[in-house]
Amino acid sequence: MFTKESQWDVPTKAAEPVPSSGPQKVSASHLLVKHRDSRRASSWREEKITRTKEDALKLLEGYRNQIVNGEKSFRELAAMYSDCSSAKRGGDLGEFGRGAMQKPFEEATFALKVGEMSGPVYTDSGVHIILRTA
Repeated sequence: MFTKESQWDVPTKAAEPVPSSGPQKVSASHLLVKHRDSRRASSWREEKITRTKEDALKLLEGYRNQIVNGEKSFRELAAMYSDCSSAKRGGDLGEFGRGAMQKPFEEATFALKVGEMSGPVYTDSGVHIILRTA
């Protein structure tokens, strides 16, 4: 029955955050390949990046295959080829929590197990492979 009277009870204490499943912070490394449609199409390696998104993906898949096949380490390839300034640390981004990275990157990183490497992850920055380290 509708009486137009409020059925809401005044809270007796402040709301408590609901604990989320999974870690609050992770550590990861990445290898970024930018393309001409990246939000900033330049890097420490190239002043003006002109490759297409498809070409960026092909490069990234080649790097990933080298890592999977044991030809090179993630750290080596990130240091040589990543378009991110984290290349000087072998792609290491350190520890970060939710909300610190672009959403697709964050979701992919938090979904990985420690030691697991992602497939291609697309963000406004370009195309990444991510290695979760902690």
